[in-house]
Amino acid sequence: MRCLLSFPILTLSFILLFLLISCSRPSVPVQGTLFKDDLDFLKKHTQVITMEARNGQAIVAVNPDIQGRVMTSTAAGPEGLSFGWINRELIASSENNPHINAFGGEDRFWLGPEGGQFSLFFKKGSPFDLEHWFTPPPINEGAFDLVSADKTQVVLKKEMTLVNYSDFEFKIRVDRVIRMLDQPELEKLGLSPAADINWVAFHSDNQITNIGDLPWRKETGLVSIWILGMFNPSPETTVIIPYKPGPEEELGPVVNDAYFGKVPPDRLVITERVIYFKGDGQYRSKIGIPPKRALPFCGSYDARNRVLTIVHLTLPENPAEHSYVNSMWEIQEDPYAGDVVNSYNDGPAAPGAKPLGPFYELESSSPAAALNPGQSLSHVHTTIHLQGEEKDLDNICRKIFGVSLEEVKKAFDKK
Repeated sequence: MRCLLSFPILTLSFILLFLLISCSRPSVPVQGTLFKDDLDFLKKHTQVITMEARNGQAIVAVNPDIQGRVMTSTAAGPEGLSFGWINRELIASSENNPHINAFGGEDRFWLGPEGGQFSLFFKKGSPFDLEHWFTPPPINEGAFDLVSADKTQVVLKKEMTLVNYSDFEFKIRVDRVIRMLDQPELEKLGLSPAADINWVAFHSDNQITNIGDLPWRKETGLVSIWILGMFNPSPETTVIIPYKPGPEEELGPVVNDAYFGKVPPDRLVITERVIYFKGDGQYRSKIGIPPKRALPFCGSYDARNRVLTIVHLTLPENPAEHSYVNSMWEIQEDPYAGDVVNSYNDGPAAPGAKPLGPFYELESSSPAAALNPGQSLSHVHTTIHLQGEEKDLDNICRKIFGVSLEEVKKAFDKK
């Protein structure tokens, strides 16, 4: 009799124990790469450094040997979703592509402008097309010098010489600090994640210094700090960019969508205060927000994995009074009428061509740097990923972007 009674008691105890263990485990991503798998890959092929916070749940992988990039991060420990897009094929091949080494990474350091008479990506007299487009070698290949590293911060530097389309030579020192952020620092940005939200936050504090003998002037071209984050796309990922509303005659167009041809309406939706852009990696397109419209936040929502990504950028007190370099691929009427915030969605450059990724990007730029010898300019780019239940993420989305997650998910309905 005791055996007959003990069996159901033991079974019930086992079930309760199983449920307790299951509930305590970090949630497994619906779709995507686990952070531990990306980290194992990076350890095999590169010299990766990890930073940690939130008792090891928030982890960030930094690669000094790949231009000082933040390659990926997670909010739920090694078993959590890996947020950064990583080009495994290219990294494993050890090949160098002089056009662009699309290694991936959530935060990479570049310098603008890309196109125009002061371009850093085209040689003097060359046409503005893919065949003649080359990323400057110091930001396309090789390492940044590692100054120091610990569990919460990585300090990097790099000296470089670049020549623009107008043959002006820039001698630049780059100082780059990548640091984990904690709860009080998130609160300064207006974020207070609920206790059951998994999150990871980091920023790159980037400084350029004129170490040459000549001043940098508009007449010969200026440069800007340009930070780009590459993320894994999905059919359910929507880029969210709030902007300053107002009449076009005062503030100009809301968005520049002519980088690679006008973006079709089923991929770009402009509402009264927010721009929606598809981050599915299926159609090569790019948009930009000018200084008079720019706000210090942009982001995206991956409805499949319930991940809200927020990017915060440092803005001068009045961005409209500052010059921003123009990266359009043409000789420009105004080379300082550029954008502050950009988003790029990857896809084939031509029918049947292979995409770079695919991935999508969230980008920010500093004002143009008119620096005398010895002077510096800084730009801070912050990346935050929050993963959890939609009811908790919805509160954050409303506060930062002014729209609900339901509005985000339905942005392209009937388009």
